[in-house]
Amino acid sequence: MFSKFLLKNNNRFFLFAAIIFTSILVLKVMLALLLDLYSDEVFYWQASAYPALAYSDLPFLTSLMAGIGASLDPGNPFTVRILFLVMGSCIPFLIYWLSIPITGKQQAFESAALSLCLPLLGSLGLLAVPDVPLVFFGILSIGFFERALRTNQTNFWLATGLFVALGFCTHYRFILYPASAILFLLFFNPARRQWKNPKLGLAFLIASVGLIPILWFNITYELDSVAFYFVDRHPWQFEPSGLFHIFKQAGIVSPPLYLLFLLTIYLLCKKAMKNEAPAALLLSFSLTNILVYLVLAPWSDTTSTSIHWPLSGYIPLVVFLPESLRWVHSKLQKSWGIKSANFIATAIPTVGLIGTFAALIGVGSQAFQKPLQDLIGTEVLSNKMAGWSEFAEKTNGILGDEFSSAAPVIITDNYYTAAQLEFAGVSKNVYTIDQDKAVNDGRFRQYQIWERHQANLNQRIGETALFITENSTLTQIDKYNVLEVMCRHSNNLSFIQEFNVFNGDKSFSYYIVDELIDSVNPSAKRAFPCPYPAAAWIDAPTPNQQINNIFTISGWAYNEDVGIDEVQVLLNDKVITNVAYGVFRGDVVEAMMVKTDPNAPALGFRVELDTRAFENGLYELELNLVNKLGESTRHGKRKISINNL
Repeated sequence: MFSKFLLKNNNRFFLFAAIIFTSILVLKVMLALLLDLYSDEVFYWQASAYPALAYSDLPFLTSLMAGIGASLDPGNPFTVRILFLVMGSCIPFLIYWLSIPITGKQQAFESAALSLCLPLLGSLGLLAVPDVPLVFFGILSIGFFERALRTNQTNFWLATGLFVALGFCTHYRFILYPASAILFLLFFNPARRQWKNPKLGLAFLIASVGLIPILWFNITYELDSVAFYFVDRHPWQFEPSGLFHIFKQAGIVSPPLYLLFLLTIYLLCKKAMKNEAPAALLLSFSLTNILVYLVLAPWSDTTSTSIHWPLSGYIPLVVFLPESLRWVHSKLQKSWGIKSANFIATAIPTVGLIGTFAALIGVGSQAFQKPLQDLIGTEVLSNKMAGWSEFAEKTNGILGDEFSSAAPVIITDNYYTAAQLEFAGVSKNVYTIDQDKAVNDGRFRQYQIWERHQANLNQRIGETALFITENSTLTQIDKYNVLEVMCRHSNNLSFIQEFNVFNGDKSFSYYIVDELIDSVNPSAKRAFPCPYPAAAWIDAPTPNQQINNIFTISGWAYNEDVGIDEVQVLLNDKVITNVAYGVFRGDVVEAMMVKTDPNAPALGFRVELDTRAFENGLYELELNLVNKLGESTRHGKRKISINNL
C-alpha cells in the first residue's frame, strides 16, 4: 500500500484489499466445511448439551455459541463453527471502527487491511474457540471505552460495561482488558479525573455482572477453575525455554511485521509522553497483554503463552501500524531511494499475509491426508481434525456386528474421543477413563460433574461395554496404564480389532467387556488375561549401525498376561524373516519386572540375516510383534546400512 502505485490509487487499493479479504473468507469457509472438529471444539459442543453458567475451564459463552450453531444441522462441524466464522470475519471491520476516531477513515481502512496480514488474526474464526469472541468483545470494549473517555456520553459508558461483561463470559484471560483500562486511568495523568466520574462506576458495575459465571462455578466447586489456571496448569518453575518466547512470537507474527510492531510501541511511547490520550490508551492495552505473557513465559505453560495468548496485545498496535509503515518508508526513501523504500514497505505486510494463508493452508492440509501422504509420506501431517467421521462409521459398524441384542456402554481412553462419538450420534452416553489429557486441559472435574468419568462406571455394573483406545496418541506405557485401569473394571476384556486411518497415522483398538465389575471392591478380580501391549528391544544392530555378511539380529520381547506368539523382522516395511523366539533372558525378567508373561523367562530372540541378499544402502529396520491374541504392534524402528564389499 505504500508503494508508488498504491499511494496514487486508493480505489485500486480498496479493490485489492477486498479481494484479499474475500479470498481469506472463502478459504476459511471451505476449510470449515471440510475439517472435522478437533478436541477443544468438540468439547465446547458437548458442553452445550449441559447448559450452565460456567464449566471447569471456561465460562458459558463459547459453548453457547457452539450449541446454537450445532442446532442448525446436528452433527455438522461447519454449523458448530458458523458463529465463530461470522465473528472472526468481522474483526477487520471492528478494527476500522476502532481506528476511525483516532486516525481518520483512510488510515483506519489501512489498519483494517493490515489486520489480515497478522496470521493469528487473519485466520481467526476458522475454529470454534474462545479466542474469537474474546478478541471480538475485546475490540468493542476498547472502542467504546475510548469514545466514552472522549465524549463522556452515557451510552458509550454503558456499552463499555456491557462488552466487558460479555468478555468475562468468554475466558479468564479477558481480565487483562479491564486491567489495561485501570492501569491507563491510574498512570495517564489527564485520565485520572475519570475516577470521580459516576459513569465510570456505572460501567464497572455492569462489567462486574460478567464475573457471576466465574464466581458461581468456583464457589460451587471449591475454586476448581482458579486452581487449574493458577496452580495446576503451569509448573511455576523456571524453564529456560520460556526465554525464547519473544523469538517464537516473532516467528508466529512474521519477523518483519514483529519488528514493525516494536517500532509502533516506540512511536506510541513518544506520543504518550506528549499526553496524547489515544496513543497512551492503546499502548496500555497492548503492553499489558504483551508484557504479562513475556514475564510469565519462563514460569508457565510455554506452549500456550508462546502461541496465541498474546494476540490481544497486537490488536491495539494495528491501529497505528500504517503510520509506522509510513515512517519506515520515509526513512528508507531518504537512505536507499524510492524504489527500495517501496519494495520494503510493501514486503513487510506481504510476508505477514503469506503467513496468514500459510496458517490456513497448514491447518486445512489435514482435510487432504490421503493425496498429501502420497507426496510427503506418513507421520508428517496432523490428524487432529481428520479421520473422526471414518472412526464414527467404523464404531457404528462394530456396534451392529458385535452387539446385536442390546446397546453396550461405550468407554474411551480420552475425553475428546468420547465427545466425537456423541457428536457423530453414535451414542448419547459415552464414558471416559481419561486421567492425563482431561487434567491437563482442565476438564477432569467437568466429566465428574457430568458423571461420565471412570468412577461412574461403578453405576453400570453387570452391563456389557465397548472399550476404545486411540493408539496413535498413546505411548507404550500409556497404553499399558489405560488397559490396566479397564481390566480392573472388567470381568473379561477381549481385543476385537484395530482400525487404522491414513496409513496408521490415526489408529484405534476395540475391546469387548463381557461384564463391568465393581473396581472399588478389593475382592473383585480383574480381567485375565488383560490384553496389555507388547514391549520389545533390539540389542543388535544398534541405530545407524553398518552391517554386512551374516549378521545376527537379537533382542527381547514380552507381553504381560498374553505372551508373544511371533516376532518378524521388517526391512523398509517388508517382512523378510521370522525370528527364533524363546531365548532365555532372566536379565530382562529382572530389569523389566516381568510378572505374568507366560513365556517368561524365555523372552529373547535371535536370527541370522544374510545381508548379501540385499543391495548395499540405507534401510529402515523394524520388528513386528504378534501376541497370542493376534494383535500386532511395531517396535524398534531404526535406520541401518548394509555395506558388503
